[in-house]
Amino acid sequence: MSALELIDIRKRYGSVETLKGIDLSLADGEFLVLLGSSGCGKSTLLNIIAGLAEATDGDVRIGDRSVTGVHPKDRDIAMVFQSYALYPNMSVARNIGFGLEMRKVAEAERIAAVEKTAKILQIENLLARKPSELSGGQRQRVAIGRALVRDPQIFLFDEPLSNLDAKLRMEMRTELKRLHQMLGTTIVYVTHDQIEAMTLATRIAVMRDGQIEQLAAPDEIYNRPATRYVASFVGSPPMNMLDCTFADGLAHIDGTLSNIALPAHLHEVAAAAHHITVGIRPESLTLADASNTKFGIDAKIEVVELTGPELVVTATIGKQRLTVSLPPRSQVSVGTTQRFAIDVSALHVFDRATDKRI
Repeated sequence: MSALELIDIRKRYGSVETLKGIDLSLADGEFLVLLGSSGCGKSTLLNIIAGLAEATDGDVRIGDRSVTGVHPKDRDIAMVFQSYALYPNMSVARNIGFGLEMRKVAEAERIAAVEKTAKILQIENLLARKPSELSGGQRQRVAIGRALVRDPQIFLFDEPLSNLDAKLRMEMRTELKRLHQMLGTTIVYVTHDQIEAMTLATRIAVMRDGQIEQLAAPDEIYNRPATRYVASFVGSPPMNMLDCTFADGLAHIDGTLSNIALPAHLHEVAAAAHHITVGIRPESLTLADASNTKFGIDAKIEVVELTGPELVVTATIGKQRLTVSLPPRSQVSVGTTQRFAIDVSALHVFDRATDKRI
């Protein structure tokens, strides 16, 4: 039995269709991340699961029942929003337990549930404080605790870390991962941050224009992206996309005299497509030397950025842009032409007519 099943979910506002037939089945205990840029439909889909919006067509099933038309409070879900939305006049303990209080849960049972939740979230020492006395990370833990105390069948998270600074986001990612491993509860999590998606998810649904471009485990999304959009969206720095024309076993980079030798197993499909895009992750390029100069391309260095653990080089090859991740002590100079060796086993090839992987 699926914990969550979405069947041909569509959402229209007048003549505008924001969700275009979403089919999805989520097993019990999965951590699904809905990943995509603003306006792709991910929050709309989450709201439909929660019951905060109704689908124009399709069915939402939680466990063994359809919840289409069922009030949010009766769906056995709990939601954590981007905004903490804590009650400022209540203590942390009462904020966490307020939902149970409204459901007329006995006081002793309520206190025990709040204390158990606070222990899981490691905020036992904060129970007597008011929200104004908490940091942003602590407030988000309280918001998660308010959902956790209900012991729902499914947790829904709508960009819960967006309001935190970079350090707190990293810490809260670790906490969410720990909580999921400890509790094994089914989670649907919305974000536009691909680092969050890659580190948290058991599966990622990459969304674009109201549709799912690819649904797969994080390693498959990263290593075998189904479309050019997925390839360019997931990865930091993003994947290089070089428009090429294939002939005689070589991908000739448009507007240049350079070419890339494709592996033999790709020759037939590349020849059929003819106009292709070759994707190369920045970490799949290295400085060429006498041992690896054969499979390489020449590019003019424009910008060099030291991030600490890596040196990010931006270069041009003809009119196309190339980004390379190098070890931090690599010797490269702006304005020079550098030859970069390619790991041909890590190439990604897309048909330019369809943008699909070949």
